[in-house]
Parts: sequence; C-alpha cells; structure tokens
Amino acid sequence: MEATIALRLPRDAASVPLIRQMLDGTLRSLGVEQQVREDIELMLSEACSNVIKHATPSDDYTVSATVHDDLCVIKVVDTGDGFDARKVIEPEPGAEHGRGLQIMRALADEIRFTNKRENGAVVCLEKRLRYAPGAAGPPLMAS
Repeated sequence: MEATIALRLPRDAASVPLIRQMLDGTLRSLGVEQQVREDIELMLSEACSNVIKHATPSDDYTVSATVHDDLCVIKVVDTGDGFDARKVIEPEPGAEHGRGLQIMRALADEIRFTNKRENGAVVCLEKRLRYAPGAAGPPLMAS
C-alpha cells in the first residue's frame, strides 16, 4: 500500500501551516516517530517558504507527499523562474535568513533540485521513516 496526498496551494504564507498539518496528521496516524515528523515538518516548511518568497511570477504551487514502506517522498513544485541550487550563496554563520537550503540538506536523507523546461522548479525531499512500536503504518504499508 502507498499513501499519497497532493495539494495545489496559493503562493501565500497561510498555505504552509495547512500542508504541514495535513502531512503531520497523516504521518502521526501511521505511527511515525515524533522526531522524524518534526524533521519532515521543518523541511516542508522551508521548501514551501522558498516558493512563497522566490518563485515569481508563480501564483500557486503544488505539494505532494508519498509514503511507501519506510520512505516519505515530498515534492514541492512551482511555476516560477526556477533556480540553480549550486549558485545559491551560503549565508554567514548566525544569519537569520537564507538558511532554508542548509536546513533541508541537513534534515533530508536525499534532496534533488530540478528546473522544469517550461519554467519553475521541483524540490524533491526524501526522508526515511521510523515507526513507534505497534504503529499502524508498517502493517498497512506492507499490504
């Protein structure tokens, strides 16, 4: 079994807590450990916040999250101008802004940035899941 949620969201800060809560509720109901859920929530928040701040002239963006066995794959897709993650300047130590990519790289087990031909960017974040003992997730996901 595979569980997927996908939403098309307005490029507005109010959309970030909505998708975070939906994904956290899904992961919690499957019995994913709290620390893993918190890491995913922070990665997702940073990816969505980057779209909201930088993906002009995009009006909306799409977030999909798929859980299969012990892996959660999140894709954040915008229709903005795209970007080259290799050219993003690292912030100074202690900087209050500009740390989103660093945070995502630190928390994700795998991260990929892709620019779409039409325009826009895809951020793909993968995180291995750990389940609490007796959680519903592993038996459900195995079927």
